[in-house]
Amino acid sequence: MARVELMSWEQAQPTAGPLRFAIFVDEQNVPSGIELDDHDVLCMHAVAFDVENKPIGTGRLLPDGHIGRMAVVKEWRRRGIGAEILQALIAEARKRGHAEAIVSAQLQAAEFYREHGFVAEGKVYPEAGILHQKMVKKL
Repeated sequence: MARVELMSWEQAQPTAGPLRFAIFVDEQNVPSGIELDDHDVLCMHAVAFDVENKPIGTGRLLPDGHIGRMAVVKEWRRRGIGAEILQALIAEARKRGHAEAIVSAQLQAAEFYREHGFVAEGKVYPEAGILHQKMVKKL
């Protein structure tokens, strides 16, 4: 089992930063210069930990209701960790009064977001060399 904690960037950075680099930069070849950004300090971050307190996943909620930087370490994928992170961020978006949650979903993850009530909007577009789709969930 895992637990998900919501926290500021100051609290999340030591665990979420390296995790995001391992997944986005090392695995997916996202340019390292764009992975951590000025938005991080403005966001609420979700970090999932395993029973040994090892970080296994992360995501963030921007002040405008966008959810992003969703990442789960390879050995924990398809085990519900991403869903737990997403649900925690959606609950926080609701708590903050957002009417909708928005993701810029990698095409390979679009079905995951559909399963959680997100609907595709607009055309597919490249971001950091990876095809993405804007998806929205009414809250």
